[in-house]
Amino acid sequence: MINNEKISKFAISIIKTLQKNNYQAYLVGGCIRDLLCDINPKDFDIATEATPEEIRKIFKASRIIGRRFKLVHIFNSSELIEVATFRSGDSKFNDGNLVTDHTGKIIRDNIWGTLDQDAFRRDFTINALYYCPITRKIQDPNNGIKHINEKLIFSIGDPQQRFAEDPVRSLRAIRFSNKLSFKIDKKIKNTIYEKGYLLSDISNARLFDEFCKMFLNGAAEKNFNKLKSFNLTQYLILAKSKQTKFSENLAKESLINTDIRKQNNKSVSPGFLFAALLWNEILNKSVRNGEINLRLFFRSMDQVLRQQQKITAIPRKFHTYIKDIWVLQLKLHSRIGKQPYKTLKHPRFRAAYDFLLLREKACKVKSEVGGWWTDFQKNDPTLRKKLIANIQEKNFEETYKKFGFSEELR
Repeated sequence: MINNEKISKFAISIIKTLQKNNYQAYLVGGCIRDLLCDINPKDFDIATEATPEEIRKIFKASRIIGRRFKLVHIFNSSELIEVATFRSGDSKFNDGNLVTDHTGKIIRDNIWGTLDQDAFRRDFTINALYYCPITRKIQDPNNGIKHINEKLIFSIGDPQQRFAEDPVRSLRAIRFSNKLSFKIDKKIKNTIYEKGYLLSDISNARLFDEFCKMFLNGAAEKNFNKLKSFNLTQYLILAKSKQTKFSENLAKESLINTDIRKQNNKSVSPGFLFAALLWNEILNKSVRNGEINLRLFFRSMDQVLRQQQKITAIPRKFHTYIKDIWVLQLKLHSRIGKQPYKTLKHPRFRAAYDFLLLREKACKVKSEVGGWWTDFQKNDPTLRKKLIANIQEKNFEETYKKFGFSEELR
């Protein structure tokens, strides 16, 4: 049923070592689900009855991480495998290792248990599969294989309780549904509608991680549309301004562009996507009387990023990247004198140029700015001089002073 050739040899060696030390150990979760769905897993997780301290003693090249949810990372020169101890979630013997808040969200869970108890603690049946590559047998306590065959996302236990324990399960259900082309069980759908607001209590660091998983894995447009249908986009993306036809088109085009790049094995950046998805907020704060007010424009950049930071903790390295793309939009509209040569040399030029093309596409009106820059990038000094001369002759005032397209400035 499962081809061991598709499994990390390092992960298999860890399982063998744990079993030699008389501990149960299995590959668990998404990697087994993906293998059964004929998808190559991106990583391999292991579950075992050995405690973190016991694992650490066996594997010298390892470290215990986390205090609220203790895990062990075992690594070699090229791989890192995450190993978790079976958890029970049983509060009967709780000595402070299981903590929940007033909503039922689990704050800490370090109570060890058995495989069956651990399986019940997981989110969906399709993720509660345990595979031993030695015996080639699958442990399936919650009918996960049945639901994979039925192409169904099904909750383990009462979704009302399980989603209160971890509200991010709402986002995971949506993501798995689109990744696997599975339907979401009706009870889960109802719970997402009712419990979606609990995402506001999730840390911005974790939500940034979910943003990347949701939008940088090849199904950005599908995930965005499904988030919108459940009214959950506000928990990942700042959207205080009124959405316009242009802003909706720009979001769609940027998500499609990200998916295409991913499918073509090109790099994708959360910074680029944030620049596109937050552009409407920038315009709303800086457009006055049909024009971009430069003073307001530069002031709004940090304001918008601070507001988004409260939702998702964007790493600092992306702040400059995002602001460079925004500022370069102004410079891309300024195509006279030596400015185009300076703009072309900017390290973020290519990303800004791609964003310019997306803005043009979202406007659904013909513009020569993107085409002008496409020609200017050709390494032809004569052509470049001619392009600049044509701009100066045709429309010096508008090119130098006015930025933006009419459709986005309304």
